[in-house]
Amino acid sequence: MENTLLPHYAPLLKSLTEAELEREIAQPAELRIDSAVVRGKTIEVAYAPFDHVNHDARVVIVGVTPGRQQMRNALVEARRALIEGECVEGAAERAKVFASFSGPMRNNLVDLLNDIGVAKLLGLEDTRTLWNQDAHLVHFTSALRYPVFVNGSNYSGTPDMVRTSFLQNQLKRWFVEEMKLLPNALYVPLGPKVGEAVVAAAEDAGVDRDRVLAGLPHPSGASAERISYFLGRKRREDLSAKTNPDKLDSARILLCRKIQRLEA
Repeated sequence: MENTLLPHYAPLLKSLTEAELEREIAQPAELRIDSAVVRGKTIEVAYAPFDHVNHDARVVIVGVTPGRQQMRNALVEARRALIEGECVEGAAERAKVFASFSGPMRNNLVDLLNDIGVAKLLGLEDTRTLWNQDAHLVHFTSALRYPVFVNGSNYSGTPDMVRTSFLQNQLKRWFVEEMKLLPNALYVPLGPKVGEAVVAAAEDAGVDRDRVLAGLPHPSGASAERISYFLGRKRREDLSAKTNPDKLDSARILLCRKIQRLEA
């Protein structure tokens, strides 16, 4: 397995009891990869098995970083797989299952991808099949591959990962190398901060910027109004002051043009 830390951490995961693993998840010590103090805040990077890369992927869904719950799910599954005798690569693949999106966020993401023409570009009737029979075509990952915590809480974009050298190094070490493995995939960053990071990483990795679909509204419920307007379900005159229709219109035009150029 290239560009992965699981071979290093596999013996530790097998040796930890369930209680010891839970303590590591709550407060990483042996699973801490790196840490730094930035502008008075302690930033920690912890190991969790998000190493697996689907080399057949044609679409890459990119979040900001795994949260503590995702970290727990992946570590518990990897530990279980290793104890059952699974090889390191198999354990990594099983653990990565927990990185997929579900519930309302998945439904919103499917609608957004279909709307700008991703299904047609991939030769699919509906991008919803990326979560079942066409799962071999999608790779789920994060701009910051391994879980990042700021003062013990899940990292949510502050400090800026592109402008903070400590986080920028994490981005380049892991995500840029992932992009190099999948230069012909479509990249779907979730949210503007992830979009900025993926655009920067694409430049370093030599990936065509048309393949980075930055500008989609974040598929979370918090973006419900922006999603509704983007999809044409809500009229401009009915929008609240918090939604900028011009920005969404511009993003939609740009994204549709990218898809058209890729189809040509």
